[in-house]
Amino acid sequence: MMGTNRNKLFFDKELCNNYNSFMQILNLKLINFRNISELELPFDKEKTLIIGKNAQGKTNILESIYLLSTLKSQRTYNTTDFLKFGENKFSVSSLIKKNTEIELEFDFFNGKRELKTNRLKTNPKEFKSVLKTVLFSSQDLMLLRGSPEDRRSWLDLAILQIYPTYTDRLSKYNKIRMQKNNFLKNYDGNKTLLEVYNEQLSILGSNIIFLRKKFLKEIEEITKQKHSKISNSEHLTVKYSCNFLEDNDYDAQTILEKYKQKQKDRLELEIIKRQTVVGPHKDDINFYINGNDATKFASQGQQRTVVLALKLAELDIIADKIGENPVLLLDDVLAELDEVRQNYLLKTIEKGIQTVITSVDTLLFDDEFLKNVQIFKIENGNLIT
Repeated sequence: MMGTNRNKLFFDKELCNNYNSFMQILNLKLINFRNISELELPFDKEKTLIIGKNAQGKTNILESIYLLSTLKSQRTYNTTDFLKFGENKFSVSSLIKKNTEIELEFDFFNGKRELKTNRLKTNPKEFKSVLKTVLFSSQDLMLLRGSPEDRRSWLDLAILQIYPTYTDRLSKYNKIRMQKNNFLKNYDGNKTLLEVYNEQLSILGSNIIFLRKKFLKEIEEITKQKHSKISNSEHLTVKYSCNFLEDNDYDAQTILEKYKQKQKDRLELEIIKRQTVVGPHKDDINFYINGNDATKFASQGQQRTVVLALKLAELDIIADKIGENPVLLLDDVLAELDEVRQNYLLKTIEKGIQTVITSVDTLLFDDEFLKNVQIFKIENGNLIT
């Protein structure tokens, strides 16, 4: 930071990034979404700032964009939670500019969703292939202190941005796992059927683990570099934790064989516990700073540096895989970062990445930055002019 404007975030014109062409959200239309009755936002600049007090609808806007990208939410698994109180339908639509313009529309009515691209019905795979996003919220800053489920969720959502069919594999795995668990609750000694479940789970589960380890290895290299710059050369290590694999087990066949052996070893335990105890639903991601477990020994600042590096690495790896920069969604995260991390984040995304930021006000940002930013004010789900 410079001079007396110590609490401002600066826009450094001298810095630039060699990113690919970027996709762009041209507009966003919401009807009966959360606390929003009807709202339309045009996105005319590369950077958009949405300001308003808490619980006014800022996060809902970012959530709707993320929904169009992943068909998921960072806050709920239940689609009906998006419905405005007293309504039975909602709609989220947006015009996306890539090599051409593509309209996305997510409609929900009487418990059923309908997906459209350019006003034609489409399937989830095609729908999710259009818009790519990276969401960075204040909740993410607790990633290291959260549960293994939180870390698995982060990893899975990052992977599906690159491999849209990954969601199907997760869904099939979880469906069969639930069927097996129900079978175990009323187990009648039929090991043949149990082995059928295990065969299906080993194939799906080993594939999920293979993709997780592959993606994590790739993103670790980028994360290490960014983490080192922010932390003044602290050494970060990221490991996939699976209790029947070694760190260097990346071969798909090896993973499958060890998975099946672990199932055999734990068969009697599963019968006793009446639940599936082997599989990717039990795995975790471990972070080490200078060899020390970051979830236990790292300071809050160190943990936030890891998460910041992870999110920026997500941007890079998605851009590299799909050839376009994803849209970055920053949900009330800047106020939670110190000056060094605030500046690093904003300087990294300065050019070539459409960014939508939510904040309580504009006080964090200097006048030079605000010259290049489109600003909306939201109050009680409405756009205030």
